Amino acid sequence: MSANASDIWIVTSDGRDLIRADAIVVVRHDGDRVTAQLHDEAKVSVTLVDSSKGPQPSADFHRELIRVVAELADTSEASVVRPRQDDRGWRWTTETL
Repeated sequence: MSANASDIWIVTSDGRDLIRADAIVVVRHDGDRVTAQLHDEAKVSVTLVDSSKGPQPSADFHRELIRVVAELADTSEASVVRPRQDDRGWRWTTETL
């Protein structure tokens, strides 16, 4: 049995919000922000990463999120993906629920 996108949750960099991966229809990188547009009538956007006071994520950081979610969809566990910033910059980390 493999997981599906409803079993994968993404945490915002401030830790306040959890977003189901299957609710996201657009991931956008705008300089110091990575945002996700949600699949709903209001087209709500959620800021996943706001690095306005620190180092910016790499130019393909939003693509890295898509890759991580796709890889997790092949596993059998519900997972959480969260952005982390350390001395090497921004990266996506995963953990099981």
